[in-house]
Amino acid sequence: MPDKHKSTVAVIRLAALIHLVRGERIILDSDLASIYGVPTKRLNEQMRRNQRRFPKDFCFRLSRGGIL
Repeated sequence: MPDKHKSTVAVIRLAALIHLVRGERIILDSDLASIYGVPTKRLNEQMRRNQRRFPKDFCFRLSRGGIL
């Protein structure tokens, strides 16, 4: 399979993981963890431990009333 075709397929697969929630484009933590090949628990753990390395709007939690 040519490299160009592989990268096109990869982009299409990634695009399918992007959701629109309350006007924001997001990727769920479980999907992001699968991209990196790690358990969701570990991804969230590392994001908590290294908050200063991520942009402020990189991660948020939704609740019924709004963003936490």
